[in-house]
Amino acid sequence: MPERRVRRRKPAAEKGWQRRGRVWHSRCVVSLSFRDLGGAGLPPLVVLHGLLGSSRNWQTVGRDLAAQRHVFALDLRNHGASPHAEPMTYEAMLDDVVAWLDGQGIATAEIMGHSMGGKVAMLLACRRPERVARLTVVDIAPKGYFWPGHRQSFAAMNELVLADLRSRAEAELRFEARVPSWSLRKFLTTNLERNDAGAWYWQINLPVLTAALPAMEANSLAPTDRYDGPVRFIAGGKSNYIEAGDHAAIRAHFPRAEIRTVDGAGHNPHMETRAEFLAALA
Repeated sequence: MPERRVRRRKPAAEKGWQRRGRVWHSRCVVSLSFRDLGGAGLPPLVVLHGLLGSSRNWQTVGRDLAAQRHVFALDLRNHGASPHAEPMTYEAMLDDVVAWLDGQGIATAEIMGHSMGGKVAMLLACRRPERVARLTVVDIAPKGYFWPGHRQSFAAMNELVLADLRSRAEAELRFEARVPSWSLRKFLTTNLERNDAGAWYWQINLPVLTAALPAMEANSLAPTDRYDGPVRFIAGGKSNYIEAGDHAAIRAHFPRAEIRTVDGAGHNPHMETRAEFLAALA
């Protein structure tokens, strides 16, 4: 079955919205864009991407997983084709995902989240455990972080002059001074799109995400948050996002957690070591 891409409704139709510039402000949820990656009729698996990512990052491995699950990959607020909105908090993203589940008529689903999406997934499992059949967290722990690399990435994106930009390849060259990793430069430019007039723009909500970076680095869980259902943490063996010292905190919040390591992987095991990542999920 071919992939089905479902874009969000325009938020102007939803009660309580106000527009300031290009950003919609509301205390209400936003209607999330998503990709249906196949497996209709099977138990649902909902995938939540990381910071500056989108549902497109999960297309390949999502189709692999569709042999056993009905796989949906969501675009979280301010990412992908989903609305630009404030506030940019884990609580707001939690509410968006619950509203999406309600809209799809999904009472309970397996939830898998990577990095920032893993923090949303952990919060969802702890605060709304009746909606989560199983939790999978990919290369993130329930703790606060400080990400110098993200600060360099955001600086590079904010410095990029779009008016005279000719291609994504040119953007990658302009990023070199701040972002030494070729793969990261290429990843950042996946957020550049052209409008109908051919001008480049950021599909992400760059100003709001830049301001929200400290909130995204913070632990999404309170000390008393706990989920007693089945949980897998998948760590990249070459990544320092989940360290041995984090295991106690993981099990304090998730007593049934299994912690598995994909030896050859960095922070993105679903893209870097796809076969090994799928084996870790088996």
